[in-house]
Amino acid sequence: MTQDLPARMLRLLSLLQTRRTWTGDELAGRLGVTLRTIRRDIDRLRTLGYPVQGTTGTAGGYRLTSGADLPPLLLDDEEAVAIAVALRTAAAGVAGIEETAVRALAKLEQVLPVRLRHQVAAIQTAASPLPVPWSSGPATAPSALAVLAAACRDHESVTFTYRTSTGETGQRRAEPCGLVAAAPVWYLVAYDTGLEEWRLFRVDRLSEAAPTGHRFTPRALPAPNAAAYVAQRLAAAPARYTFQAVVEGGADTVRARTWSLPGRVQPLDDDTSMLRLAGDDPGRIAAQLLGIDLGAEDTVRGTPGLAPHLEQLGQRLLRAARALARQDPHSVGER
Repeated sequence: MTQDLPARMLRLLSLLQTRRTWTGDELAGRLGVTLRTIRRDIDRLRTLGYPVQGTTGTAGGYRLTSGADLPPLLLDDEEAVAIAVALRTAAAGVAGIEETAVRALAKLEQVLPVRLRHQVAAIQTAASPLPVPWSSGPATAPSALAVLAAACRDHESVTFTYRTSTGETGQRRAEPCGLVAAAPVWYLVAYDTGLEEWRLFRVDRLSEAAPTGHRFTPRALPAPNAAAYVAQRLAAAPARYTFQAVVEGGADTVRARTWSLPGRVQPLDDDTSMLRLAGDDPGRIAAQLLGIDLGAEDTVRGTPGLAPHLEQLGQRLLRAARALARQDPHSVGER
């Protein structure tokens, strides 16, 4: 069915698959044709069985709807390989996604042309995910992610039951803005219409998510994007332990070596940065400090209760260093 479609119509179909709604003028501009040509191509897609629906409004528009007779999804070479890579390295933190991803990858391989099948096979053979300790944590239901993602895309409010960190549960109604994966936890950034404020919801604590059918006009998020909002909120969250110091190294280097959120590290100049760590796990804070050089002692501030944990880790490392030094009489430790 699709092999007779001209290249322009394939491109048109690809555009319709990437966004919920397009105006005729937007499609014409993307394809470099007239609005009349767009209407003619849309009519031909409908004739071929693609359910392209016209939308009402000032400018009008088009969208590709779902249905029992929807023809096969069209992907270009790069999109097909990208999906295969994503399926092979399924995101952590999503319950049961590994087995589902393998089944989906097998189906994708069956319909790929030979030239792409070899590429995907090579990826499948060579690539494998490595479970790492810092990415383990609560699992999120794929069904919840699917409902919330669609609501974010369509600007549709949702309702759900939410369990707070203290164990309290209650019904929420919210206008979703975006989903953020902060391995392994998934967060929903949304405007809580009951509390009338922006909130951060952990998706693993969320259940019975359902669309309401009510569309909303997106509000201005108090951050450049959803990921930045999550970073800001996590950085500002109250914590049992805090640590602050001037450290050697540029901000990007310090942030990478301490696995810190962007807001935790501020550049002072090209060679020094201000580091602010916080958390309820003193061992993690101690470990974060291992990869950096602290500046002057008089710049160090924080929770006094953190000191024994830092000293404990330091003593462990010192004992390990001495044990290694005893194995080599010419090592620095024995001089």
